[in-house]
Amino acid sequence: MLTGQGTIQKRLEALNITLDSPPKPSGNYAPYTMAGPFLYLSGVTPKVSGLLKYKGKVGQDVSKEEGYQAARQCVLNHLNTMHAVLGSLDRVVSIVKMEGFINAAPDFDQLPYVLNGASDLLVEVFGDRGVHARSAIGVAALPGSAAVEVELIVCFE
Repeated sequence: MLTGQGTIQKRLEALNITLDSPPKPSGNYAPYTMAGPFLYLSGVTPKVSGLLKYKGKVGQDVSKEEGYQAARQCVLNHLNTMHAVLGSLDRVVSIVKMEGFINAAPDFDQLPYVLNGASDLLVEVFGDRGVHARSAIGVAALPGSAAVEVELIVCFE
């Protein structure tokens, strides 16, 4: 183990984050796959208790600050899945890669700001292990008109 058992749980408590059940897939796909020491997490949208919290185009229907919160919620959903799959978030060695898709208004160009909502939370929770490569991609539409969708690749032990 890289850290003592429960270290990440203590960080979650300090951040006032309570883990919940992982989100259910909204289509015919697996929420994750494992290959060697890697966990590939399918894209998730900013759902809370199964309901989409942030809908619409960022920069038009959703402010960039709300987009930031939407990206953060996506990572919260991923944390739920990671915990369910790995049994403990202390098993995470590193967050390898993030791909973030932002349902952006045509002239909205602050995609990195929005995706920082996801990146910032990963660093808050995992410290240096949460620093990752990423792509912030503006798209014309997302499932259910979600404001943001985030995918992750995680290395674990």
